[in-house]
Amino acid sequence: MLHPPGVVGRKAVAFGDSAMVSTQHPLVTDAAVDVLREGGNAIDALIVACMVQATVSQELTNHAGTVTVLHYERRSGTVRQLNSPGRIVPGLAPFRPVPIVPATYSAHPPGANAVVPGFMPAMKTCWEQGATLPWARLVEPAIALAEDGHRVTSFEHYVMATTLSYFQHSPSGRAHFTPDGRLPQVGELWRQLELARTLSALAVEGPEHFLTGGWARDFVARGNSMGWPVRLDDLSAHAPQWSRARLFQHRAHTIASLAAPQIQAVSLSFVLGVLDRLGIRDLGHYSEDPLACYYLGHVLRRARIELGHLNDPRCFEDPSDTIMDGDFHAHVARIIAASRPRVDLSEHVELTGRHRRHPETPIPPGTDSCEISIVDANGDWVQAMTTLSGSGIPGEVVGGVPMTGSLTDTSLNPIQNISGWYAGGGDVRTVMGNTMVLRDGEPWLAIGTPGKVEATVPQVLSSILDFGLEPDEAEARPLMMPMDDQYTMAMESRVSDEFVSGLSALGVRMRPLGASDWHMGSFEMCWRGTDGRLRGASGSRREGKSAGL
Repeated sequence: MLHPPGVVGRKAVAFGDSAMVSTQHPLVTDAAVDVLREGGNAIDALIVACMVQATVSQELTNHAGTVTVLHYERRSGTVRQLNSPGRIVPGLAPFRPVPIVPATYSAHPPGANAVVPGFMPAMKTCWEQGATLPWARLVEPAIALAEDGHRVTSFEHYVMATTLSYFQHSPSGRAHFTPDGRLPQVGELWRQLELARTLSALAVEGPEHFLTGGWARDFVARGNSMGWPVRLDDLSAHAPQWSRARLFQHRAHTIASLAAPQIQAVSLSFVLGVLDRLGIRDLGHYSEDPLACYYLGHVLRRARIELGHLNDPRCFEDPSDTIMDGDFHAHVARIIAASRPRVDLSEHVELTGRHRRHPETPIPPGTDSCEISIVDANGDWVQAMTTLSGSGIPGEVVGGVPMTGSLTDTSLNPIQNISGWYAGGGDVRTVMGNTMVLRDGEPWLAIGTPGKVEATVPQVLSSILDFGLEPDEAEARPLMMPMDDQYTMAMESRVSDEFVSGLSALGVRMRPLGASDWHMGSFEMCWRGTDGRLRGASGSRREGKSAGL
């Protein structure tokens, strides 16, 4: 069954002849399409999409968080990346004003810490080095939606309600999210007048309003009053720069993704490479063949271990080449295959648990984000993510901009795989999924998602590249998490009892996530079909819209 745009559930594929947009909110898609229709390019459309998304999807993102961009420029034939995380201020101790709050952004020790926002530095670099339209034009739609309001959706309200307690520790958080003593309800018009004033000043002053201007000064003053000694010049100390994306081969496919300290290129290369050497195509799809699922769970688990070695390359040696090496993939594949059970372990599963479909709580919520996919009439492609992760001062709202801080931990195996160091360059390893697949040097597929990126993007790409599924069908298949240390795998439950019994025979208990779990992401995808037409699809697990020109 297909559902209309803006509704959780599988949606119809959109078609276009010259351009395509896919985002997690209909208002965002409409704003980006309007810019493309006016003659703007993919970077123009990205900027307006980010501005609007941070206005109407504050349960997932904001105007102060991390931004990553993968950009194919047809004129030069290159894929470049922009990495603009919420940055640690080297030399300042972690500042964590919000306690550990279960089921919210700061659910796990050590909790969220304050960082310098990455959103507006990214917008500045994009506009100065790629946009064609006036800055004010790209901010105007967000101003209108903040001033006039937007209708609160059921998904937006649900997510805000589950995480509201995070913002109840500060007067500014309470005033912003519960203006009348309660959250804005489904269907109500939520006007954000303080944010409208901030965005109006941003339209006039440009990005500097958030870097050296009025908002920046208010941000510093708020942090200082709470005991965080951030300085005004910290906000503009490191302008993000475009650099080459990381390219690698998977069989006949050229894949472009984010280089270190981002994990995606290394993660994809490792998972796809090890699965290939395990003969995954001969076994069958992981949602249908228990052994294929067993192998995938082990490979995803091992990937998390290896990714812990990635850090800021300006401060650490970069192990990317080693982790992406085919011989290493073959070595890991041999270990996993050689440790496969020899006997049926179903009895063990029955003896040690109440049911082979494990009844425990689903995967814990964590950071969240918004993916954006755009193709313009010039043949330029953009795959980007904007996220509340890495946004300023935890639990505070400055100028109508809510902030969550960053879950930056310093660990080889942090729960969210977000890691950074408080000396050195300040760059943070985060989990962003921007990916493109090239044919004859040009993209034919751009794909990415928020949620459990390091686990889900390899699954969907394998479904497309190894099993020949259409991208929208690949996204709709049940998704899973890595195998945990107790031989349990969390997985969406749209699988057969025979499949679950097959896992049980391998000693694996399934932890059902329900038929569909929104924490597993919202794939936003553009691709070119064999007929040459563009296609777009917005993920089934969240609201969204794809539209073409």
